[in-house]
Amino acid sequence: MKRNLSLGAIILVAVLILLMSLYDKHTPEEIEYIKKIENYRTEKDSSFKSSPSSPFNYKGKVEFHSLKYFDVDPEFAFKSKLFEYEPKDTITYFGTKGEERTAVRYGYVQFKYHETLYKVNVYQGSSRNGEIYHMIWYTDKTTNKESYGVGRYLDFEVENDPHYLYTIDFNLAYNPYCAYSKEYSCAIPTKEDYIDLEITAGEQKFHD
Repeated sequence: MKRNLSLGAIILVAVLILLMSLYDKHTPEEIEYIKKIENYRTEKDSSFKSSPSSPFNYKGKVEFHSLKYFDVDPEFAFKSKLFEYEPKDTITYFGTKGEERTAVRYGYVQFKYHETLYKVNVYQGSSRNGEIYHMIWYTDKTTNKESYGVGRYLDFEVENDPHYLYTIDFNLAYNPYCAYSKEYSCAIPTKEDYIDLEITAGEQKFHD
């Protein structure tokens, strides 16, 4: 009995030390932010599993399991102004089924990580119903290793204020639908959209 109690006490102390180390590592604001991202991921899992329009239910049945992510890392969330290109060139890129597409190279944002400055393009496109949207797509040093081989995306909403500071949060980076099902075609980031950095944040590969 004493041995069991001792073993239980040791485990309890180890758990407490682990929890304390986690809390020591992050500020209260960061802990709150991590919880927010983790809750968002849980909600996305629930939506993908149950929604008829999700990539697991809409085009061909794909067996669902929880999406895979890197641990939430507050260091991969940045602030930047949007630097618009003048002129805004229209580029040709490809979808994963080989089709040519076009988009407007609208501008770029930038972020500094470990004293190195990185630049990330923002593109403007239009949906089939003519709705204009903006987004970021990119590859990095984790691509085709821990993260999806085509690349990952970040949603981007342009504000009407040239001085507006945007949040570029790679913890929200996600896979396009073609990462789950071959029924979909998605944009392939260009060579210019490569970020020479291991972005260990956001969604990982779905299929092993």
